[in-house]
Amino acid sequence: MNDATRTTAPTLPMPDLRDSFPGPFPASPYADDIERHATGWLRTFPLVGPPRKLAALANITGQGMARTFPTADRDGLFLCADLFLWLTAFDDTHGEAEGARDPARLVRTISEYVHVLAGHDEPPGGPSAFGAALRDVLARFGERATPTQYLRLTADLRDNLMGVLWEAHHLDRPDHVTLSDYRAMRPHTVFIRTLTTTAEVALGYELTDPERSSAPVRELQAAVADFAGWINDLASYAKETAHDGSGSLNLLSLLMRERGCDLEEAYRLASRMCEQRAAVAAARIAELTVGAGPLAAHAGALGSIVSSYVWHIDHSRYRTPDRA
Repeated sequence: MNDATRTTAPTLPMPDLRDSFPGPFPASPYADDIERHATGWLRTFPLVGPPRKLAALANITGQGMARTFPTADRDGLFLCADLFLWLTAFDDTHGEAEGARDPARLVRTISEYVHVLAGHDEPPGGPSAFGAALRDVLARFGERATPTQYLRLTADLRDNLMGVLWEAHHLDRPDHVTLSDYRAMRPHTVFIRTLTTTAEVALGYELTDPERSSAPVRELQAAVADFAGWINDLASYAKETAHDGSGSLNLLSLLMRERGCDLEEAYRLASRMCEQRAAVAAARIAELTVGAGPLAAHAGALGSIVSSYVWHIDHSRYRTPDRA
């Protein structure tokens, strides 16, 4: 196992990605610029509280986005970083434990952003900090994206909001969730489909409808969506269960319950699942990048997205408190 596939639980069987996504992974020369921009944007729109948390979020988003779209221009990287700052901060602030404690409040909070996504006027009394930040990001995407790209992006964001609400609703009773349910919803809670949509905007290409619906593209996107959620689960499990046992809404917990296995075997199963999906993604990327044009650009973008998720799992965000 190489450094790119190690996490904070190195004794447990993690995916071996050397054959599919071996690294090293390229990074944009604007990495530090993105991080500085992210810090400034979060000060303009105060979505997170303590300075340490702001710095950590700006770091993982800035450095991560530099690896997600290493060939994108500076403004495109700033724009995509701000969108994912918003999504991550929203999930951290309003989703997860807070949403589970008061789902009705989460529904009311989400309703403001549904109005923003629909292009409605600001509410009486002005928008919340999150509402103002979302309006800023969408206005800038509207200037850069084609009309179809913009509509797809707002649809993805609605799915993200639904995913956050779904996760909060089930967080206290994960035993009600089946592995099939989780597999269907996980791409929306890890934001991978939204990231895939932003690739076309950031990198300046657009698939035609026949290209988007072709079997290789659909297989590639499905494999990447599964991989992104599952490798994130492997990385975050220890932190998620540090204080409340093994009942988290996580692939590993579901495997232990549905397969009747222990944690080590669940890691082994999940790692094998990640390896299989990574192999499918790598094969489709190799197939699509033989030519040129939007299909090749899209395949290359999905390859960089996978690489960024591999990079993310070693970040301090996923460490347990005693290892932070």
